Amino acid sequence: MNTTRRHFLGQLGTLATLPLLPAIDLLDAPKPLFFKISLAQWSLHRALLKKETTTLDFPTRARRDFGITAVEYVDQFVKNEPAYLKELLKRSQDEGVVNHLLMIDTAGNLVDTDGAKRADAITRHYAWAEAAKFLGCKTIRVNLQSKDSADEVRKRAIESMGRLAEKISPLGINVVAENHGGHSSDGSWMASIAKAVGKPNCGLLPDFGNFCQSHDWGSTEKPCEKIYDRYKGVSEMLPYAKGGVSAKSYRFNAQGQETTIDYARMLKLVKDAGFKGYIGVEFEGEGMAEEEGIRRTKALLESVGSKLV
Repeated sequence: MNTTRRHFLGQLGTLATLPLLPAIDLLDAPKPLFFKISLAQWSLHRALLKKETTTLDFPTRARRDFGITAVEYVDQFVKNEPAYLKELLKRSQDEGVVNHLLMIDTAGNLVDTDGAKRADAITRHYAWAEAAKFLGCKTIRVNLQSKDSADEVRKRAIESMGRLAEKISPLGINVVAENHGGHSSDGSWMASIAKAVGKPNCGLLPDFGNFCQSHDWGSTEKPCEKIYDRYKGVSEMLPYAKGGVSAKSYRFNAQGQETTIDYARMLKLVKDAGFKGYIGVEFEGEGMAEEEGIRRTKALLESVGSKLV
């Protein structure tokens, strides 16, 4: 036997004496989720309003502090100025963070009773769609709140959503409406609008929490006089979900479960609908630090989501 062969067989003998890696290590490996996770900037709204953090720092914080590599901006915290947007884009690219969505709250009322004001709102929303395009976002989120009759608001919503969707189509941008108070917290009503518009770049953004019809913004963190069944509402909106789903959270128990929303039930609805896009962490609770709320929401999504693969 030559030296080379003897050495080779000796190595085999050594390997044979090594303990086998336990199979449980492989079984316990993290399972891939059926969705991707993004971070909604509103999760840090208290810190932003107090000037404790900035939008320019948001991409860095999303990745380094929370391990999230896709973000959703809110227009009230963003300057629609070329130099500012260029710097924001650079910072997100430097961090390898995807600019996923831009939420618009300050560009006028798309369902105003005055047609001229609705037209102006469409123009102003278009300007933000251009900003979203520059940042690389695929979607803008809009609101359809009004205290007028459901039928009247629905007609205006169909008109404005259709015109806006057509106007931003050359930009390659989607427009989605979120359940956000009043009639918009009625899942069936929202679905009827998306269906009537019928454009490929127009849809909805289902939010797990915003189903209080008697609250201006739909929040269900506190007692609600008129609440729409959140599971029914999300189920009705999911066929038109385009660009994302918002995982709203308010508070958690000792086991890490959200105490007002059954995440296992919600995520099963999302999975059964065939949705595979971004689910955005949107912590809005007042009972704990925003950073802790973000981490708990992300952990809950990962824990529940891994069981639904």
